[in-house]
Amino acid sequence: LMMRHALKKLGTDVKSTLIIGDRMDTDIVAGIESEIDTVLVLSGVTNEDNILNFSYRPKYIYNNVGEIIV
Repeated sequence: LMMRHALKKLGTDVKSTLIIGDRMDTDIVAGIESEIDTVLVLSGVTNEDNILNFSYRPKYIYNNVGEIIV
């Protein structure tokens, strides 16, 4: 609900939006539940080994935000 409200407020939609975050349990799950593509950056809380602890996966994984090319 919060993500849908943010999309509406920003005047955008799920197809032109990415959720970028460093936490699987907050950032990435919020994107997945909102049907927004997700980008996990490994420069924060989550590392490659932690990803295996979750039943869901981000669409993209990068080492840091500098690797993301829009």
